[in-house]
Amino acid sequence: MDAITLLKADHKTVETLFRKFEQAGPKALKLKRKLVDQIVRELAVHAVIEEQVLYPAIRNKAEKLEGQVLEALEEHHVAKWLLKELENLPPEAERFNAKVKVLMENVRTHVAEEERELFPQVRKAFTPQELKAMAEALMLARRAAPTRPHPRAPDTPPGNLVAGAVSAVLDMGKDAMRAARRKAEGLSPLPATRAGKRSRKRSSEDTTLELRPLNGGDSGDEAPYLM
Repeated sequence: MDAITLLKADHKTVETLFRKFEQAGPKALKLKRKLVDQIVRELAVHAVIEEQVLYPAIRNKAEKLEGQVLEALEEHHVAKWLLKELENLPPEAERFNAKVKVLMENVRTHVAEEERELFPQVRKAFTPQELKAMAEALMLARRAAPTRPHPRAPDTPPGNLVAGAVSAVLDMGKDAMRAARRKAEGLSPLPATRAGKRSRKRSSEDTTLELRPLNGGDSGDEAPYLM
């Protein structure tokens, strides 16, 4: 597999998630939230590996494509802000569906431009061996990529390499916290009688376990040095 084939496979994965979202009914809120979580993760990782590997390689070897790379970076930037807003937006929110629709329109335009214009020129600029080596670099970058969008982090080397590593570690903690919260939200509530007894005991001793955010919480805020 070469770099172009790998990136096109990512595009297909995201498009499949988009179509599932479009096919979900208006009342399928849990399904839509789950799909958006997957979309956020897929696009966050995909954007980072392109920014760390593909775009720098193009700028180093094919200077005539630099304008297209800069445009692609700006398109990533816009998409990341939408992803950031969707990350913790409840599916019942008034603008949830609208934001997802705008995100899909932007990403589809970006993908069409890459596959129709940029990728064919990349194939001409790089040898098959170089594209295979680039695919290996993309796969390595994927293993350490942040799983959440960080729109204020650098998107070009060397800053994005450092910020990406830090963000990936922070995102692991946030992902674990989100999983715990989602699991807790799925538990059945206490019966009324037991809940009443428990509330009376709170005055003397609070035994409630509180899920506290890790390093700033699951509010979606980034670490100060990534802002």
